[in-house]
Amino acid sequence: RRAAMELRPGAIVNLGVGIPAGISSVAAEEGLGEGMVMSVEAGPMGGVPQVGLAFPAAANPDAIFTQTDMIDMIDGGMLDMTFLGAAEIDPKGNVNVSKFAGRANGPGGFINISQNAKKVVFMGTFTVGDPEVELTDTGLKILKDDGAVKFKSKLQQITFSGEYGIKNGQEIMFITERAVFSLTEEGLVLTEIADGVDLERDIFGKMEFRPIVSKNLRKMDPRLFRPGKMGLNNDTK
Repeated sequence: RRAAMELRPGAIVNLGVGIPAGISSVAAEEGLGEGMVMSVEAGPMGGVPQVGLAFPAAANPDAIFTQTDMIDMIDGGMLDMTFLGAAEIDPKGNVNVSKFAGRANGPGGFINISQNAKKVVFMGTFTVGDPEVELTDTGLKILKDDGAVKFKSKLQQITFSGEYGIKNGQEIMFITERAVFSLTEEGLVLTEIADGVDLERDIFGKMEFRPIVSKNLRKMDPRLFRPGKMGLNNDTK
């Protein structure tokens, strides 16, 4: 839901596997599909990309390209924005998705997509695993969070270079259930936290480094945590 707030009319969007794929469902629910094209690396363009085991299928796509043609278009700068997962993140905004937890998964099309999209949003849970949280009317309470740290001082492998992205003028964000970060030339900047989250215990205490804290640090939109539609369609008009 928080990532869907970054969608803009007319954008050509790529969605990665896992949590990012869920943006399509939020966009459909909020009526954000008009003038916006969702796509996935495997070839479907338009329609509503599916989640879970149905990924990378799409309901009612406008076209289905070969994966080779899709990557060629991505390399050519087609994407306005992409939403991708992240296994490890460091203070410079570098991301690892290719070698972790004792396995070398490889990057797939991650490098092509992440280094060529104009805006890159990395998203997922703040820690590895499935933190136990309770939603409130304005935010969330973290009941249990004993997963491994994602925000590392040093990565096992760099699959996305934050420094290269900043140099090339990309807009780069990191969105989790409890905090939002943006990347600047100075490094990772904490810009939003969920109401009910303890900054020291639930954010800094679950990172191997201390990020820059924005002077304008604000609470995440309370609509994110409430049942029912958020009215995002009205926000983008």
